[in-house]
Parts: sequence; structure tokens; C-alpha cells
Amino acid sequence: MMNCLIVDDEPLALAQLAGYISRIPFLKLIASCQDAHQASKVLASHIIDLLFVDINMPDLNGIEFVRSLPQAPMIIFTTAYSEYAIEGFRLNAVDYLMKPFDLGDCLKAAEKARKMYSMAHNTSQAQTDWDDKERTLFVKSEYKMIRINIDKIIYIESMSEYICIYLEDRNKPVITLNSLQKFSTLLPPYFMRVHRSYIVNLHQITEVSRFRILFGKDTYIPIGENYKEQFMAYIQHTGLL
Repeated sequence: MMNCLIVDDEPLALAQLAGYISRIPFLKLIASCQDAHQASKVLASHIIDLLFVDINMPDLNGIEFVRSLPQAPMIIFTTAYSEYAIEGFRLNAVDYLMKPFDLGDCLKAAEKARKMYSMAHNTSQAQTDWDDKERTLFVKSEYKMIRINIDKIIYIESMSEYICIYLEDRNKPVITLNSLQKFSTLLPPYFMRVHRSYIVNLHQITEVSRFRILFGKDTYIPIGENYKEQFMAYIQHTGLL
């Protein structure tokens, strides 16, 4: 069940969307607000997972409101003006509902949010299960067995039949015969595959910009198209962006 909040200055639009939400079993409507000021009070006193916000509002529009939030929940923008769509997605919105929309449109957008919510929360739960586990592993490299502290892994890169393991306490990567898919089964859930050639340690990320992950000052890892949705689910729930 996801807690949601509606923000729209039009009473009829609020009522219609509230009606749709009441028919979606995995959504729970916490409040309906007619301006950003009211919505801010609700966000300060309740845990909100999903925010439906109209872009075209007086005083403070939806995009400005979302930008003002120190840690925004998942966002679904609603508006009658399609020219705002690109700006909405730049803010990592889950979806964009073009008015007038129906229950089916609303349900599709909500399903996207539910998928992102589930991925983020499953990762969090799995990480708890790792708390008492051994955080080192042995890797065969150049006829030696090297012990690696998992938490010191920055990222892992696929190189044909080999993988290169980059560590914060080694100048050179540890190279071993393995595949990303097989090696990922040995790692805790705070490691995520973000590209067909890369797995990253989420705890080591310094910055994210234009779908590239920055480690340190000059190491950039691209985020593949097929991995963006899962990665965006993570950063939206941790407030990384």
C-alpha cells in the first residue's frame, strides 16, 4: 500500500482523481490539497510515497513546488499542457498524465510507481538480511587467491570473459575469470547492475548527472537504458538526487 497525496487548484480535478485513487487497491489517499502550501503541511506530518501534482497552479506551480522539496516522494505530474512534459521528466517523474485522463491512464501510471516502490523496498529489506553476514570473499587472480572486503568495492566492470573489480584500497583492479551475472550472486543488495558492463556499489556513489554515475573526481559509469528504471527507483527513495 502506497500513501499518496493530490495537489491541484481545481476542485473538480481533485474530486475526479480522488475517485480514481479510491478504485486502485494499492493506493491510499492521505489528503487532497488545492495549493502547494497545504501540501507542504501534509508532507511535513505524513509519510507520502506518491505525489500527484498539477503543474499549472497559481503562486507556486507544480514543477517549482517539486523542486523546492528537500526530499520528494515519487511524482506523477498532471496538466492540460503537453509542453511541460519534458521538464517534468527532467525531475525524474514516474509519469505524466495529460488532462483529461481516465481511470485506465491513472492505473497505468500508478502501476509504474508501484513497480519502482517494490524494487526500492525489496532492496532495503534484503540489505537488512545481510547485516550479520561475512562481508569478505576470495577471488582467484593471477594464480593467487585474494581476499576482498566487499564494502571497499567501488564498481565491477565486464571485460569479455573476465571482470575487473575496482577497490578503494587498491591502485589497480583485481581481474578474475567470471561474469557479472554470476559474480552478482555473491554480492549484497546495495550493489546494482546499472549497465550491461557495470555493477556499482550504491554506497560509494559520489554524484549522479545526466544518467552517469560519478565515483571520486573523474570516474564516470554510464547508466544503461534497460537499467534506468530500477536505478531511478533507488535514488528517488534515498534522496540521492
